[in-house]
Amino acid sequence: MTELESFVVELAAEAAKVTLPLFRGDYAEENKAGPGAFDPVTEADKGAEAAIRKLIAERYPHHGVIGEEYGEDRPDAEHVWVLDPVDGTRAFVAGLPLWTTLICLQVDGKPTIGGIAQPYLGELFLGGPSGAVLMRRGDTRPIRVRSCEKLTDAVIATTAPEIFTPPEFGAWTQVMAAARLARYGCDAYAYAMVAMGQIDMVAETGLKLWDWSALIPVVEAAGGEVTNWRGEPVSGDGRIIAVGDPRVREQALVAFRRGAQ
Repeated sequence: MTELESFVVELAAEAAKVTLPLFRGDYAEENKAGPGAFDPVTEADKGAEAAIRKLIAERYPHHGVIGEEYGEDRPDAEHVWVLDPVDGTRAFVAGLPLWTTLICLQVDGKPTIGGIAQPYLGELFLGGPSGAVLMRRGDTRPIRVRSCEKLTDAVIATTAPEIFTPPEFGAWTQVMAAARLARYGCDAYAYAMVAMGQIDMVAETGLKLWDWSALIPVVEAAGGEVTNWRGEPVSGDGRIIAVGDPRVREQALVAFRRGAQ
């Protein structure tokens, strides 16, 4: 494991010191959305990002940081950390252990090291130059995507149907009808399951930089691929497809391309 990969492990542990005492406990909560909508942010979101930023500033003061809660600091630096302290805040609020802390190191704009941490389960999915591993309660083991030749045999996932526009939802519905099994509500944890060989494809839309950056190194280091809805490199449109076997994505692209128009 490289020095910076080890630092991701350290950052995830630092964030967990903030999030775990608050999970399923008493904490302050705000609604960032307008009337009639719900987009929560909690003490855990803010405190975990602050803790991660503090450690980065102490160890690598020349590195940049982009975070969901506190914005940008030197975003044009060679090394930039992209942070989502609690991805899946709704799951956190509901007491469901499917929220994660997402930590990515971009080097020259490319996601190079990624961590998907679920501290309540004691899990950290780490991907980078040294490969992809699951670190769980003192044990570290390699992880790998699985082979899946046909969409009809695939397990697929997305966060919720309401994230899609009507054309996107039409595409998702068509793909879901062809798949063997579809699951909702896993947020970034679903991408960890792609890397682990449990889920074959995740498709989402409306994602921000901090939502998807950490996922790419984890999935790719495990042998998978992450693209946009046209099968091209991930762009700024927020549409993401992660697959363990690209043959599944190729069979779904006719629908997804139509939905992306």
